[in-house]
Amino acid sequence: MDSSVYVFVEDLRGEGVERVLDRISGYGVTGITVGAVHHASRDVTPHGLSRLTIRHDGAHFTPPADLFAGLRLAPVPGYSGALDGLREACAKRSMKLHGWTVFLRNATLGTKHPDVTVRDCFGDRGSLTDLCPAHPDVREYAVALARAVARLGVDSVVAESLHFRPLRPERSFVPLGPMDAYLFGLCFCDYCLRRATDLGVNAEVAREECARIVGSVLDGDPPAQGEVTRAALTAYAGPDVVAYARARSETVTTLVSEVASAVAEEGSKLVFIDSTGAVKGYADGLPTPGLAAHDAWQLGVDLVALGDLVPAFGVLAYARDAARVADDVGAYLRSVGKDREVRAVLRPGHPDSDSADRLVAKARGAKAAGALAVDFYAYGLAPHPVLDRIPAALSEAV
Repeated sequence: MDSSVYVFVEDLRGEGVERVLDRISGYGVTGITVGAVHHASRDVTPHGLSRLTIRHDGAHFTPPADLFAGLRLAPVPGYSGALDGLREACAKRSMKLHGWTVFLRNATLGTKHPDVTVRDCFGDRGSLTDLCPAHPDVREYAVALARAVARLGVDSVVAESLHFRPLRPERSFVPLGPMDAYLFGLCFCDYCLRRATDLGVNAEVAREECARIVGSVLDGDPPAQGEVTRAALTAYAGPDVVAYARARSETVTTLVSEVASAVAEEGSKLVFIDSTGAVKGYADGLPTPGLAAHDAWQLGVDLVALGDLVPAFGVLAYARDAARVADDVGAYLRSVGKDREVRAVLRPGHPDSDSADRLVAKARGAKAAGALAVDFYAYGLAPHPVLDRIPAALSEAV
């Protein structure tokens, strides 16, 4: 069974390429998925050079100059040369190399060019981390970035954050319900408004309705209860808002199509990951009831449409329960098509897996549901004894 371990460039720089690859190849996986382009974060790294690693927005290679000539947005320089020799080292061990690429989550670019970020229903640029997929400059940047990673000679470009992202404030002493937070997170920048209007949506009415509803909760009205569904959203916010939400899928679908085509032209393939599985279960491994494939529309992701455009999909199966992992994988396959490659991304330790047996059960469930690959996230974040659970999980999934 195809498999990989997600690896950060800081792992390679801190422990050395040869040592990391020797350890990972010993798990029996067939490849690594390396963070070629990543976002800023602050992570506990149990066996890193530092036990607390500060990551910065950056592309950890030198992008071809011709790809970004004349473009307004260009990759933020990271650890230049961090991937030098990695492809050869993988080939020596008969391991595949996948290029993990974070596309539209970049606070450095957003701070430098705030006009390319999302704008909420009140007209505020509330998250300079989130680049808007409707903005023409962002779309050109995403396509060029995909080509740049593909030219590294990777077996696939693994796309993260190639869609809208949900609202995630660091602090909120206002009890926003799921539907209020969803409305607050919708982008109403000029390009999103224009795209929705071109599709026949009364976009300005949708914006005004979102501002009215969210504003009333911010003023002290009780928040809406219950999960975000199209039916509940229609009853709560009206048909114009639901139509506006639906229009976002055209923005994402066309962008992903352009990126997938660019990657294919460079001789690689795209593995598309939407963040819904992480949104639902990242913190505790106890995802909210709706399956990720069914709720992906909230991020503008139309899996049925993408199934005709993208060869492979990664399912963030962040759940403690093996049955839930199997259900999520099965729902993705029913959406994108049985002929598509689906890769289940599992966390081998906390908070999802408290034992090797639990990880084994989830790998077995993913395969039984139709996953063609199992990937493990992530090398630098898990203690070595936790990573040592991987061989047993793979042996059961083969």
